Amino acid sequence: MHDKYRKVRRPFLGLALLLASGTVLAAAQDADYRVDPAQSSVKFTLGDVLHTVRGTFKVKQGELQVEPDGKVSGQIVVDAVSGDSGSGMRDRKMHKEVLESARYPEIGFRPDRIDGAVASSGKSSVLVHGMFNIHGVDREITVPALVETSGEQWTATVHFTVPYQKWGMKNPSTLFLRVSDTVEIDLVASGSLARHTARSAQ
Repeated sequence: MHDKYRKVRRPFLGLALLLASGTVLAAAQDADYRVDPAQSSVKFTLGDVLHTVRGTFKVKQGELQVEPDGKVSGQIVVDAVSGDSGSGMRDRKMHKEVLESARYPEIGFRPDRIDGAVASSGKSSVLVHGMFNIHGVDREITVPALVETSGEQWTATVHFTVPYQKWGMKNPSTLFLRVSDTVEIDLVASGSLARHTARSAQ
């Protein structure tokens, strides 16, 4: 009796596992993270021997598509021309001699992979890998990001360092003023979130 029950039970266990795996597949979702420029910002911090220079850039646009396995496509675009430190003379020098923003008007980040899981609700700490384009050149970077999701809204906070002089941009130091050869970047991207089924059970 026991052996007969066991033989009958095995097919049902197999069916249950198949249905369970199908449920997981059906639940797997792609996510579209649309950036709202009005809710997003880029802040930069540059040290010098006298004081710390702080400024901002405006986010132009952005949309990222994230697959269940962590693959990412899309990009976030920043308006290089919008760079503002509060000093007209300093900003003219930054745009003309360092960023050359008339020639390279956009700064972009194209993520291609997220290491770590983004929770459907609440905060998640992940690593984001991709290409950072500034001054017309792509640079491979991996940056830590804190992502917070709530319903159909999301916010990501990213901090990283740009060694601009090492990356071929001019250091604006003068005989009487010495500035750091790296700049700290704080990106806050926020917007709407849409999820849709990535694949269905067969």
